Amino acid sequence: MGKGIQAEIKQTKPFKSLEEEVSVALLRTADQLAWRGTEMFKLRGLSSTQYNALRILRGAGEKGLACSEIGERMINRDPDITRLIDRLERRGLVIRSREQKDRRVITTRITTTGLELLRSLDRPVTEFHQQLLGPLGERRLRSLLWLLEAVRRRTE
Repeated sequence: MGKGIQAEIKQTKPFKSLEEEVSVALLRTADQLAWRGTEMFKLRGLSSTQYNALRILRGAGEKGLACSEIGERMINRDPDITRLIDRLERRGLVIRSREQKDRRVITTRITTTGLELLRSLDRPVTEFHQQLLGPLGERRLRSLLWLLEAVRRRTE
């Protein structure tokens, strides 16, 4: 096993509690996963937030989604989904259109170019997850998933 979070972050004083130590370890792990993912997406000219929005729109299919719906589904909160969508639209990865039934609603849809970009990332993303998490094995991964869900339920 590794050297532990206290040594990793060069903290000289012990944590006040096990809960604090676990929280710091979780945040550090999430940061490292995010950093590695960011590096992968950067090669395709995307941020991880842009990738997430495109992934959400691919899942929505042809009906697309309103900005507020995209925001609700994002992994990381982004206070300005509109600007995020603006950047994707300028690159031709999404299109927006005003709905006929309710002209106030603007629906965002992924373009063919956006779908092709995501397809080019499908294998690298899968390999990324398998490389970093696969060695834990199914039993440990399911336990970790259950524990993380329990923590998220407490934050709602």
